[in-house]
Amino acid sequence: QVQLVESGGGLVQAGGSLRLSCAASGRTISNYALGWFRHTPMKGREFVAAITWSHGTTLYADSMKGRFTISRDNAENTVYLLMNSLNPEDTAVYYCAARAEGIATPAWSYQYWGQGTQVTVSS
Repeated sequence: QVQLVESGGGLVQAGGSLRLSCAASGRTISNYALGWFRHTPMKGREFVAAITWSHGTTLYADSMKGRFTISRDNAENTVYLLMNSLNPEDTAVYYCAARAEGIATPAWSYQYWGQGTQVTVSS
């Protein structure tokens, strides 16, 4: 089992930045990929970005490129999502997820999920 705990969400004004954290614990995740997804009532669950734990290979949704940056700290077993130039359309619950194989975008392919953290961007 892998446990994931997100933090760092909150209320921010449009144009601002937030950094989300996802602390992983449990079994060794050296062969895992960790991803960030977000959920809104309108769009459902949407892929944001992912990173492989071993090599740090990253993948972004096209709409997030240039604004969001995913990174990891192996020593802290933590994955981060730095979000810049936020706009109200980024308002969502953001989830961290772990996948036992390579990097991928479909939410159904991730085996472990955190509880989510709310990000609200005001205009």
